[in-house]
Amino acid sequence: MDRKEFIRKGFLGSAIFSATGLIGNVVHNNIDELKELEIIGFNHLPNTNSNHMENSVLHKANTRGHASHGWLDSHHTFSFANYYNPERMHFGTLRVLNDDIIDGGTGFGTHPHDNMEIISIPLEGAIEHKDSMGNKAVIQTGDIQVMSAGKGITHSEYNHHTDKKGKFLQIWIFPSKKDVTPRYDQLTLKKEDRQNALQQILSPNPEDAGVWIHQNAWFHLGHFDRDKMVEYKLKDKTNGVYAFIISGQFNINGQQLETRDGLGIWDISSIDIQSAADHSEILLMEVPMGL
Repeated sequence: MDRKEFIRKGFLGSAIFSATGLIGNVVHNNIDELKELEIIGFNHLPNTNSNHMENSVLHKANTRGHASHGWLDSHHTFSFANYYNPERMHFGTLRVLNDDIIDGGTGFGTHPHDNMEIISIPLEGAIEHKDSMGNKAVIQTGDIQVMSAGKGITHSEYNHHTDKKGKFLQIWIFPSKKDVTPRYDQLTLKKEDRQNALQQILSPNPEDAGVWIHQNAWFHLGHFDRDKMVEYKLKDKTNGVYAFIISGQFNINGQQLETRDGLGIWDISSIDIQSAADHSEILLMEVPMGL
């Protein structure tokens, strides 16, 4: 599949799915529309059951959806493009968690979004961004980028380097408000602020640390030495937390997790986190559980 076809399928709504029986009222918007399954055609991929527990769900790294397009190698925690799994539509308002590797000099051509909060976190290399709001930027490793797509935007994302691969996390959050004025922001994070600690990188409040979005959500990054421990207390006890292990190993509330594993937990007020290896890095995403 070439880049043009990938963008058409992945971003224009022809392969973003929603099961009405699972979610209830399907969330619609004009561009990234979530369509009922019976009216959509797609390539089935084998589903791998998630490990559901009483108030948590475990997504092992090797059970994620995978797509290789030559220029792009992507793993999908939740259903996206040609990967559809009815057990993995979303975690609360967390809709997309894509782990992307992009060849040098390639990327996503201009494509539209609306009514979605879109967060990009480069892990290696740099992303070159342009959008219909007039923004042109390079997002480096150590930065975080956010777009409130609101009533509609178009943008492109390319690997800034031609001679090496780029790696980044792309995250979509359902917003709390529809049709807002689109906005863009990016911020360079201080790496030292997350050494053996949780650094807030996103919140609902423009005055707080990190970038902000139109949703009652908080993100934190942490980089830990072996056996370091920290407690995370939820900002809103009606929220849930999705932990994504960027590298290394962690124990969260007794659950052992390794690189690229994901664990969602709800109906709790706090979680206990312990690193199990040196140079372990974690992304915590606290999000509302209701759409």
